[in-house]
Amino acid sequence: MSEKPKRPRGLTDLPGVSSAIADRLAVAGFGTIEALAAALPQEIASITGLSLSASQKIISAAREALDLGFKTADELYEKRMRVARITTGSKNLDKLLGGGVETQIITEFYGEYGSGKTQICHQLCVNVQLPRDGGGLEGSAVYVDCEGTFRPERIVSMSRALGLDPQRALKNVIVARAYNSDHQMLIVDQVKDIIGEKNVKLLVVDSVTGFFRAEYPGRETLVMRQQKLNKHLHSLSRLAYTYEIAVVVTNQVMARPDVVFGDPIAAVGGHVLFHVPGARVFLRKLRGSKRVARLVDSPYLPEGEVVFEITEDGIRDPSDYE
Repeated sequence: MSEKPKRPRGLTDLPGVSSAIADRLAVAGFGTIEALAAALPQEIASITGLSLSASQKIISAAREALDLGFKTADELYEKRMRVARITTGSKNLDKLLGGGVETQIITEFYGEYGSGKTQICHQLCVNVQLPRDGGGLEGSAVYVDCEGTFRPERIVSMSRALGLDPQRALKNVIVARAYNSDHQMLIVDQVKDIIGEKNVKLLVVDSVTGFFRAEYPGRETLVMRQQKLNKHLHSLSRLAYTYEIAVVVTNQVMARPDVVFGDPIAAVGGHVLFHVPGARVFLRKLRGSKRVARLVDSPYLPEGEVVFEITEDGIRDPSDYE
């Protein structure tokens, strides 16, 4: 019986990757086979000086090494069975999401100011650190703060409520403040460099469209904005799938005055946001600390609506709605 081919361990094990090319890739943030598999040929060509075809061959070799090529449906089903979930802290919200926020896909929470988007993100950053039998993934989180909304004191209060050491919880949340859309995209590109080292299981971008909306106003810049946003979202999607982590993005909303029937509130980003996220959840205020979450889109989950509450301890189920 012929032996199974050995899986490459490093970049230089891949055909066409010399030590010099591997060094250049590592400096540019493509120091692992996983990072290389999620790259674009244009990126590799500009870094290494290789042709597009040679760069594509290297990327294809990396994907083959990770078994990212053609798969039968039963193989995909097996991969789906390995999907892990992070609890939101609310049983109602977890049930709506099929058991919690999934790995391997992007989950989008959108709504008006004060609807609970950032609170959910903070809670997930704490909950991802929990043991797997407690609804976590025993990992750390990366929080890309695009609006200056991250509050470490919220991590402290939420972790205390779960019996976690607040100082340790803070160390397990890596925060990067973005200052424009290009910086935001650069930070996301750099996340792959620390996923293995820091045991990252959750990536949060709060909010994903804010800079794009501010920097590309008006119809004359719409095409450029959508192309750039589309590239950014697909980068996030590749990270989620390749590294099997949970990616959560928040989004702003806008009013549509032309809508007579139906909901006049829509998420910013247009059709680009309709297609990339794996699950989309609309949040709105109910009364007091209560919020409503409505699952708007998912490949396999039914649409539904639940109530949750934002408390001092974090995201919880309201006692009068249990």
